[in-house]
Amino acid sequence: MTGRGRPRRPVLSADLIAREALAMIDAEGSGAFSLPRLADRLGVRTASLYNHLDGRSAVIEGVRRLVVEEMDVSAFDELPWSDALAAWARSYRDAFARHPHTVELLATTTISSPATLAMYESVVAALARGGWPERHLVAVLTSVESFLLGSALDLVAPPLMIDPSDHAPRVPVLAAALRAAYADRKPARADQAFDTGLDALIRGLEARLAEVSDARRPRSRRPRSHAPRESSRTTARSARGVGRTADGPP
Repeated sequence: MTGRGRPRRPVLSADLIAREALAMIDAEGSGAFSLPRLADRLGVRTASLYNHLDGRSAVIEGVRRLVVEEMDVSAFDELPWSDALAAWARSYRDAFARHPHTVELLATTTISSPATLAMYESVVAALARGGWPERHLVAVLTSVESFLLGSALDLVAPPLMIDPSDHAPRVPVLAAALRAAYADRKPARADQAFDTGLDALIRGLEARLAEVSDARRPRSRRPRSHAPRESSRTTARSARGVGRTADGPP
């Protein structure tokens, strides 16, 4: 009698470990992530993970790579920096909205994955081509990314995040604004907030770049006057004569 063989497990690899980690975080939240639990899901011992990835931070970087691969940076090779930034922003927000539980883990782990570094290189290279000085590049990238992470979390937040309830009489303007906002469905509200914020952010960056560019532009010197210079004696005499009349001192 032939017995059935054990079902074959997929061959363990760094990519498989990262994908299983992302699936676990998506399903159970970032608090549930640990290497022993991940190994249990994969049906292996924890020590086996270290044959493919160098510990917890490396697994998290593998998760980051998978999320980053869902973002589109192609616009940076085709469009002006401001238009490309808007296109990238939408794909960035959408990717993290699909994996909101990864934000906490990724925001507290040093970035080293080649895929993420390549994405950032595309962004800052386009900014540099657009005229941004080197010392401003990281500040621009960070300000945009901070907005995008907040927008991704807003997209998956509960429908009612601010509830004045019985305190409405104390905050009448806020209560009225919330009633007007909640007239729309949650996705529509989130999209409106994102569009408003992204437009304001990019307009502000364009204005800031104009200021930076103007400050770097060499100042034009005033043309020298070709009128004959007065002698120092004449100048002194004129200065002494200020406030006098033709008949003498006032």
